[in-house]
Amino acid sequence: MEKEAGKAFDIGLFKRVMAHTKPYNLTFYGVAFAAILLSSFAVLSPLVVGNVVDEAIKQTNAEKLLYLTMVMLGLLIGQVTFQLLFNYYANWLGESVIKDVRIKLFRKMIGFQMQYFDNSSIGLLVTRAVADMQRIGEIFSQGFFVIVADLLKMMAAAGIMLYLNWRLALIVFAVLPIILYATRLFQQAMKVAFIEVRAQVSNLNSFVQERITGMKIVQLFHREEIEKENFRKINEKHQNAWLKTVWYNSIFFPIAEIVGSIAIGLIVWYGGLQNVANISSEEYGTVFTFILLIEILFRPLRQIADKFNTLQMGMVAANRVFAILDTESNIEDNGQVNQTDIKGTIAFKEVRFGYLADEEVLHGISFDVKEGETIAIVGATGAGKSTIVNLLNRFYEISGGTICIDGVSISDYPLAVLRSHIAVVLQDVFLFADTIANNISLKNEMISIESMEEAAKQIGVHDFISSLPEGYQYNVKERGSMLSSGQRQLIAFLRAYVSNPSILVLDEATSSVDTYSEQLIQRATEKITEGRTSIIIAHRLATIKKADKILVMDAGEIIEMGTHQELLKKGGYYRNLYEAQFLAEEVA
Repeated sequence: MEKEAGKAFDIGLFKRVMAHTKPYNLTFYGVAFAAILLSSFAVLSPLVVGNVVDEAIKQTNAEKLLYLTMVMLGLLIGQVTFQLLFNYYANWLGESVIKDVRIKLFRKMIGFQMQYFDNSSIGLLVTRAVADMQRIGEIFSQGFFVIVADLLKMMAAAGIMLYLNWRLALIVFAVLPIILYATRLFQQAMKVAFIEVRAQVSNLNSFVQERITGMKIVQLFHREEIEKENFRKINEKHQNAWLKTVWYNSIFFPIAEIVGSIAIGLIVWYGGLQNVANISSEEYGTVFTFILLIEILFRPLRQIADKFNTLQMGMVAANRVFAILDTESNIEDNGQVNQTDIKGTIAFKEVRFGYLADEEVLHGISFDVKEGETIAIVGATGAGKSTIVNLLNRFYEISGGTICIDGVSISDYPLAVLRSHIAVVLQDVFLFADTIANNISLKNEMISIESMEEAAKQIGVHDFISSLPEGYQYNVKERGSMLSSGQRQLIAFLRAYVSNPSILVLDEATSSVDTYSEQLIQRATEKITEGRTSIIIAHRLATIKKADKILVMDAGEIIEMGTHQELLKKGGYYRNLYEAQFLAEEVA
């Protein structure tokens, strides 16, 4: 937070934000031109009022009064028209910029390595993509252009004052440093306060998002009261951060009002005194004009302080968003081998990897999978089984060795090509809040509803889907909450099958389903593994026994390899694992 508050205003960051307006230069300059016209309309109105007093009212000239009234009406219409255009297009520009930046941010995030998401709060990323983006838009709609327009009004008002009466102008200018100094202190204090506000908003979003996602755990372990207290503390910090900004506003704005009133009082006193004492013939219209010009000069100062805070909040938000855009956590996608016909041979050669730099998970493992072969990987939790799947899809980059598919290093394939040939069914199936059909095809227009139904019939899940209300158009709601875990697994199998992959990976896909669903899944497994290279990470006996080869892993190393019968005869780690985990199931 101290780093973010270090500069009063980061010019480099501001230029980077403004660079996103280049596609909308016409609108940008149009809004700037409207700001200039608004400043002109603002100072012309007080001049006309002064003329009304001196040339129409004092001289009882009805014709002149009508003429000046019509001039004021024209100025009012012009001011309202350009104010409307200014407000609309300033907001339009802001929304257009954040639309572009949000797209860039989303594209950046979906290209990150899984390791980035492992170490990042989902709630914080949502805040960056939604709330912080809106703050960036406010730089244009409520910050920069409004500040420019107000500065132009102030400069015009000060110039008119000097032109009309330099003595009265000096009185006003003598009071001006007080409000300028107060504005500066206010701006500095508010920047620090708003940084704290953004931090607390992120914390609040992260807390709520995690608790809602994990509500079942909260209720299962009776943590409602504890989480209520935790939320109360976080919410209190959020409240205190906002109250600090309210306190600064409560101090500054009354001071600004008092200083403005003092300036008006001095003008009325001095102008009236000059006329009463006959020291000089100050025109009453000039005094009226100065009173109105003081409002134009001082009101923008109060607004600028407020708008500058909006600008600062936008800059803080932009700094955080750009920090994500500048993050280098993408998998290099420089592959040139655009091979469409992949057979599915796999070779791991001395592969080393660690999720943390100083904690290696895989210690130089090597194995081969032939085309159309099914291998199973077994081992205790944390042995590195799922890590193999993650590396095969290049979710993470290996630190040593090579992984090849059809004799070509996976880094030589474009990511899109590589992953299009690999289908993965995970233990924890993720379904979007959408129809079953869209969760199967993932809205791939090449996959028709007819092909889905045919594939479902082949692997034996068509009857299950047809039994649901609306069948393939049934909405499974968020994360597939309307389906059982077994049903979600069946949808995941069908999703993998319709993609027609060269390589299929089943990562403990049957470890948490009921007996009936398991039977359907085993049937589906036999069908979708038929004729294609398959890697199965599973605890279920039937799947393990039918594998062409079994890899036994322990602590990131392959300690045994062979068929089910071969490994049982060895009497080693696999046999012990078999007897401990699978024998009871086989007897049953």
